[in-house]
Amino acid sequence: MRPPQNWRTARVTLAIAAVTALAWLLTTTLRADDYMAVWAGFIPARITYGDEGGMAPVWLTPLTATLVHGGIFHLAFNMLILLFCGRSVEPILGPGSVITLYIAGAYAAAAAQYAAGPSEIAPMIGASGAISALLGAYALLFGRNRVKVANPVAAQWLHALWLGATWIGLQLLTSITFDTVGQQVAIAAHIGGFLAGLVLMKPLLLYRYRKA
Repeated sequence: MRPPQNWRTARVTLAIAAVTALAWLLTTTLRADDYMAVWAGFIPARITYGDEGGMAPVWLTPLTATLVHGGIFHLAFNMLILLFCGRSVEPILGPGSVITLYIAGAYAAAAAQYAAGPSEIAPMIGASGAISALLGAYALLFGRNRVKVANPVAAQWLHALWLGATWIGLQLLTSITFDTVGQQVAIAAHIGGFLAGLVLMKPLLLYRYRKA
């Protein structure tokens, strides 16, 4: 399947990118990056040890964390992948499914990050966990079968997992290269978001075309 190339069918993707970029611009203009990272970031220890208050509700922070980024390069790289995948996925699955994938990816990323370190006090920020869900859906929809496996379904999944590993590797490289305000790459979050995209893609696809 060839990815569609029409931006008019990717309005939700463009809206998400615009809101995310504006949130970062406002935060940076106000010099509130560190404050917003703590106030809006997902902090696993808040669930484990309780909420001290004065911050965004902990149940909402998987979403608010997607609006906080550790520098222009962190934002730019995430938005590049969001626009690339969203432009292709949205015309196939529909705008509602893109919103579903993005939200599910954000919460799956937070759940995976919590499972990896329930006592972690460093805030998880950035939209890459949510974007990972779109990447997972993209991998299954458009991944070309380059894996020499007799079972085509197994080959498709192996290709998708290879793409997910590459995505995590690029995030690590970006972090090392640009040192985004000391933030470490949340590998567990990327894996959680990516798996959410793999799991949800087919049900969302079936739902859209049964509804059509």
